[in-house]
Amino acid sequence: MVPETMPDRAGISSASAEPFGVYVHWPFCLSKCPYCDFNSHVSAKVDHARWRAAFIEELKYFKALAPERTVSSIFFGGGTPSLMEPETVDAVISEIRRLWPWSNQVEITLEANPTSVEAGKFAAFREAGVNRVSLGIQALNDTDLKFLGRTHDAAEARRAIGIARDNFERMSFDLIYARPGQTVPGWRAELKEALELAVDHISLYQLMIEPETPFFARHAKGEIKLPKDDSQAALYEVTQEALEQASMPAYEISNHARSGDESRHNLVYWRYHDYAGIGPGAHSRIRVPDTDGKIITKAIQTVRAPAIWLDRVGKQGHGISEEESVGRTGRLIEMLMMGLRLRGGVDKDRLEREAGCDLETLFGAGLLSDLEEAGYIEPPHTRLAATLEGRQRLNAVIAALTEKLEGEA
Repeated sequence: MVPETMPDRAGISSASAEPFGVYVHWPFCLSKCPYCDFNSHVSAKVDHARWRAAFIEELKYFKALAPERTVSSIFFGGGTPSLMEPETVDAVISEIRRLWPWSNQVEITLEANPTSVEAGKFAAFREAGVNRVSLGIQALNDTDLKFLGRTHDAAEARRAIGIARDNFERMSFDLIYARPGQTVPGWRAELKEALELAVDHISLYQLMIEPETPFFARHAKGEIKLPKDDSQAALYEVTQEALEQASMPAYEISNHARSGDESRHNLVYWRYHDYAGIGPGAHSRIRVPDTDGKIITKAIQTVRAPAIWLDRVGKQGHGISEEESVGRTGRLIEMLMMGLRLRGGVDKDRLEREAGCDLETLFGAGLLSDLEEAGYIEPPHTRLAATLEGRQRLNAVIAALTEKLEGEA
């Protein structure tokens, strides 16, 4: 039940010339981490052949929704995609290549956990077309790994990094900081080792206590005490200092890379380009012409439950559960929420084209002046960008800007 291909109308050409990402969600993990609120599940048995067929079927549906696109990146996320059979990864990549033209340098990333990293399997992923991996390391000492509920130890983490470096030219790994009891000297030492292990990219996330996770209940009972705000700020500042000195500055709040090695797929999101998400709980943003020929943005989400998604794809060719049009105000808010995470912010010309007016008219010259004088945004000459201090208080900066937009919606 693939929809008829939509006609090429004025406005789609701009979308087709921009980067376009495809996200593939593998929802299964070996175990559920107590801090994680992602759509991930533990399953004793997975029918890989059925999942492979379902991914391919849903890709066909999204090809019909977004026919005039050139793929610039593919991202296998989860869950733990390194638990996928290499044959499934190969089949998905091959189908995407069949359905859409590709840019000259397509980035294909696969997330992996150290416990599922095997040299032979990584070689098979590389053979399938994966050219970048992202490892969920989270800490480099056994005490904190145990606290975070990870099933690997520090030795396994270092071994996994070595295997990844041997198999892929580009790689990244994640660490979580602002852990209970963490000190600035301890984090500085851990960062030093991390930078010795890193290749071109590293993601450093502050520990967040998310609702409906085991950590949330423990935190509410007082069993987990995070560092105080001033300590968290000090840890953040040490992070920025160490990564700047290592020539891996933050290009996004939590992501650091050498120049030219930023995650191309994540930049698709942060720069508010179109992307298709397949698999349970995946999101998409796709510009399409409506019945009047006007270009609109469709926000699409698939059903989260793996078994229900699999059943729906088998019956109707896709697992979409929600689909709505995003209006002008919604697009501007999403553009700000994503783009202000970037060090480079949002392109001023693009923001004004989307708004249909200049920034002073959109937000009010007074608000922009107040944020600039407070040191939270850069002078908006060519870009609207938050300063380092502004990115530390990004929720408040975005709230101030979007409140103005919502008030006029």
